[in-house]
Amino acid sequence: MGATMDQMKMINQLRKAQKELKNEIVEVEAGDGAVVVQITGELKVRKVTIDPEKVDLDDIRELERWIENCMRDGFAKAQEIATEKMKPLMGSLGSLGM
Repeated sequence: MGATMDQMKMINQLRKAQKELKNEIVEVEAGDGAVVVQITGELKVRKVTIDPEKVDLDDIRELERWIENCMRDGFAKAQEIATEKMKPLMGSLGSLGM
């Protein structure tokens, strides 16, 4: 019965960490604020904002690069947050038979 209680405690801790990650928001920008991307700790894109005043429509490749840079940097930062949040719990997963 003790192992089952430990397992339930660990599962609850994992669920709590997942909920916390949902609320973690990473915001990155490129092009001096022309493109702003928000990504959650769950690695989901929450919002993409493009400031039309700062975008040269004759240079769409530049806009594409800004978007790519935001996505790459945002996902990397969000992954770091997720890794740090889950790291203390990962060692205990072996005791759950996972």
